[in-house]
Amino acid sequence: MSPYDSLSPHAFWRSAIADKSPFAISDIWAPKFEIDQDDAIVTAGSCFAQHIRQALVEHDMHWLDAEPAPGNLSESERTQRQYGVFSFRTGNIYTAAMLRQWVSWALGAETCPDEIWQEGREDRFHDPFRPAVEPDGFSSEAELRRSRAVTLQAIRRAVTEAKYFVFTLGLTEAWIDRAGGFVYPVCPGTIRGGFDAERHAFRNFAFAEVYRDLAAAFDLMRQANPGIRFLLTVSPVPLTATASGAHVLCATTYSKSVLRAVAGQLCGEFDDIDYFPSYEIITGFPFRGIFFESNMRSVSAHGVEFVMRRFFEALNLEKPLPARRPPLSDLSAVDLFCEDAVLDYYKHP
Repeated sequence: MSPYDSLSPHAFWRSAIADKSPFAISDIWAPKFEIDQDDAIVTAGSCFAQHIRQALVEHDMHWLDAEPAPGNLSESERTQRQYGVFSFRTGNIYTAAMLRQWVSWALGAETCPDEIWQEGREDRFHDPFRPAVEPDGFSSEAELRRSRAVTLQAIRRAVTEAKYFVFTLGLTEAWIDRAGGFVYPVCPGTIRGGFDAERHAFRNFAFAEVYRDLAAAFDLMRQANPGIRFLLTVSPVPLTATASGAHVLCATTYSKSVLRAVAGQLCGEFDDIDYFPSYEIITGFPFRGIFFESNMRSVSAHGVEFVMRRFFEALNLEKPLPARRPPLSDLSAVDLFCEDAVLDYYKHP
């Protein structure tokens, strides 16, 4: 007798992978929780989290929009100003450190820095922690602070009302303020602001740091909402560029490996944390890269649809997409806003 005698077929490479078509690979995820149609779900994180949000909406799930757009905005204006992208208007939250910051500021554990960027036209102001939410900037510092306060209030609402908090881990690389220690969503000077080598420092977070920040963010949320549960994913989207000095392929492998390891560690330690393997489905070599666009970075609409079908099947919630909404196959990479994608413009010819 051996412990392997009683294992399920999905535990063996031959029966689970090698003997199947990639599209027949199943039982990839066994959910810890039963998620019902009416359970309030919050989404945040990197660019790939936008796909999750759209799929939840298309399946008539209760996606919580804690910071809805003003009624006087057109659809294009809402998109440009990043309403409805995540459950609150922070823009993409690429790192665990940035999530901890936002949650700490929103729940009063820390005070948000008062830094504001003013550039170009002297009458426009930009938020260093949300540099792309207002493409033309704010008309005054007071307007910027009011808008930031609305987002912090939305985060508080999202945390306290959510049954499930879905967070997509994206990067380990970030830029920090040397004196204040706080983290920027993107390097100053790329989208807005100006880079100062004396003030701004590159940081590539290690396993222990990512674990610490993510665990701290979750602890704060549990204090505000003891019943909240967490679902982690890792973005399969590679780095646009790396400031680590490594080849971008090696830097991507490091970043995603750390994030996946942290997610696995937390999932194994806590009953209220689960992990959905969207990263494995998209990047796993049994799928031979078929879910990437020609740039080998953007996930195709077909790949997104395949991933989300596995998600809803595992939850026994799979059903035909509502006819009144466009299917997932109509979603292209250009519909996503990713702040770090601007780094592509800095590439060498």
